[in-house]
Amino acid sequence: MNIGFGTRRRTILLVDADPHARAVLRLALEAAGFSVGEAANDTEGERTAKRIRPDAILCELISGSATAAPTLPERLLADGLGLPCYIVSAAADALLGSVGFHQLGIEGVFLKPVDTGIVIQALQSRLGAVAGDVIHA
Repeated sequence: MNIGFGTRRRTILLVDADPHARAVLRLALEAAGFSVGEAANDTEGERTAKRIRPDAILCELISGSATAAPTLPERLLADGLGLPCYIVSAAADALLGSVGFHQLGIEGVFLKPVDTGIVIQALQSRLGAVAGDVIHA
């Protein structure tokens, strides 16, 4: 539940076609004190990001090729919504030698199955905890 934190609560947008993967991350993030938005694909993710203005995005590599079309982080950056964006994917390691993640607007990569404690710790480090926030890993 998201009541009682006001503007101190950080919002994370999860973009993943797999509802189970989203549920696992959502439950862990909410237990750690984050608000969570969800989207099943890049198009829905872009609309949701513009609507909820998240503090960071965790997204699956939904398109088959990073060079075929602009990625969600690239599109958001072009729209002036440059947000910390992390890839959560089983396929992300295949891109390591072929493209620079920072060129795509990506802060980092978490390989599936994700260790939710590490994801939470990384988000807390990147976003910073506001005094009074109660965030547990």
